Amino acid sequence: MNFSVEQRDAVATLKVHVEKLDARYAPELKAEFVALANDGKFNMILDLTEARYCDSSGLSAVLVGNRLCRDNGGSFVLCGLQASVEKLIQISQLDRVLNITPTASEAFDMVVMEETERSLGANPSES
Repeated sequence: MNFSVEQRDAVATLKVHVEKLDARYAPELKAEFVALANDGKFNMILDLTEARYCDSSGLSAVLVGNRLCRDNGGSFVLCGLQASVEKLIQISQLDRVLNITPTASEAFDMVVMEETERSLGANPSES
């Protein structure tokens, strides 16, 4: 199993179980995101703790998840980035676009906070 999904409250955590998130696994990751979205899950955490490498196709898959959540009023957070993956995200300047936390616990807290703000009608950009 290359990916696993854990549902907690209104948050789906998708955990990557491959060392290289590349063209071999990116289509499967995109399919996981689409399946979650089709199930109405728009708050997602992508845990990349086990991924030691990511290429452009892996980043493309990550952006699909981000877009699905954003376009449907949800939250998308990356967590557990290894140094090499974090560097690629910084070089590609995606750290300006993506929500990133060190741990899955912090990612969950961020998603819950954003969901609470949405339910209260607060606009986080005005804070």
